[in-house]
Amino acid sequence: MSPRTARPRARLGVALLGPAVLAACVASRVAAQEVPPDAELARVERFARLALKCVHQEYPNKIAHVLASDADARAPRELTPVFYGCFDWHSAVHGHWLLARLVRLHPRAPFAAAARLRLGASFTPENVAGELRYLQGAGRTSFERPYGLAWLLQLCAELAEWDDAEARAWSAALAPLEALAAERLKSWLPKLSHPIRTGEHSQTAFALALALDWARSRGDRAMEALIVERALHYHARDRGCSLLFEPGGQDFLSPCLQEADLMRRVLPREAFAAWLGVFLPEIAHDGSAEWLPPAVVTDRSDGKLVHLDGLNLARAWALEGISSHLPAGDPRRASLDAVARAHRAAGLRALEEQSYEGEHWLGSFATYLVTRRGLAAR
Repeated sequence: MSPRTARPRARLGVALLGPAVLAACVASRVAAQEVPPDAELARVERFARLALKCVHQEYPNKIAHVLASDADARAPRELTPVFYGCFDWHSAVHGHWLLARLVRLHPRAPFAAAARLRLGASFTPENVAGELRYLQGAGRTSFERPYGLAWLLQLCAELAEWDDAEARAWSAALAPLEALAAERLKSWLPKLSHPIRTGEHSQTAFALALALDWARSRGDRAMEALIVERALHYHARDRGCSLLFEPGGQDFLSPCLQEADLMRRVLPREAFAAWLGVFLPEIAHDGSAEWLPPAVVTDRSDGKLVHLDGLNLARAWALEGISSHLPAGDPRRASLDAVARAHRAAGLRALEEQSYEGEHWLGSFATYLVTRRGLAAR
């Protein structure tokens, strides 16, 4: 049976399973573990449902696809048979990561059985072989670089860290893609003479942070050394990054804060505290939050304007990361924490009123924040 005929059956099977059957499936597949408190479970279940809705939803679809001939005019599921849902390739990647992350943390949650079925339907050797053929096609060296490739590494790290038989099988299936993504970044970074300081997908700081966490998780010392060297080359002498110029109207990443969140992964605590004082002198010392208010979205049906909801979530995790790596008595910590709380509240509240333009990706950002993935990685 081909992947194209197998996937609809898997989706139909999930749709037909009732809550009692899903719960029974989970109980039979995982070891006993405490279910999280009701409020926490309700929150992460909402995130999981967003990913369950979209990881195999093929349309609408925005493909970053260069056609070399008529033969390249094909449906998304044929081009990239693993990551064809959630509107675009990178959102499909981190939608799968969201499911893996939440099932790993909450294996007895009501969504866990459905999530396992989705992951199993995607991560087959046949699907991965098709995905690999696409990425290795002529002219695709820069495909999804760096954002999508970094999220792919994050997905692979999640599976590799998960002590679970199915996760080990999925990790093995994805190994060729993992190796390709790592190699693409390794060959690119020495040639990248300047960092990319945007607030969208091409930003290097966030991608390097994800890739560095992957390298440390997987024990890839060469990749770790390369990213540390590049981060220092790009940013060690940076100074005076002004938050007055943020945000751009369609940013979902903060150029200043993501850079600082990368550098706290690279520098020792005392050195980072000194570097931060030169790089971000605007941080308040009095515990106030007014120095960086959350961004406001004016139209959540606009796929670009809704990026600002993601910015609030991304700022929150970056602020938490920055604060965590300052010395205990540093007077900036209270202000960083106050601003992080305000952005966290604004970002999570926004998930309650989204259309598909935000639904297909914001759950991943919320999950990265509330599960403290960036902090746990360090």
